[in-house]
Amino acid sequence: MRREGEGMGGENTMRSQAIPLQHGKATGYALDLGNAPLLIIQTKNGYVMCGYLNMATANKLGDVAGRVTGVKTFEDVLKATVVEVSECARQKGLKEGMSGQEFLNALL
Repeated sequence: MRREGEGMGGENTMRSQAIPLQHGKATGYALDLGNAPLLIIQTKNGYVMCGYLNMATANKLGDVAGRVTGVKTFEDVLKATVVEVSECARQKGLKEGMSGQEFLNALL
């Protein structure tokens, strides 16, 4: 996978960005796919993902994850309402209805 600024024109590139939160920092990852980007904001303890990604897989792997939909930027992810959480996230008290930012702050 190439980093931002590498590769030739027209290629999809993964980019990352530090995301400041109330209780620390997370890292955002974006991959432009055409109609909408694939977005993830990750802390050391879990992540929030966009609708491109699958909660069944997050559950199978034992991840602490929340899923938001209808997002195109990291800011959108932070403001969006979490519509689905993994079983491991639920065990930690995280739930649907939190904002992406609230979910991530709870992981720090």
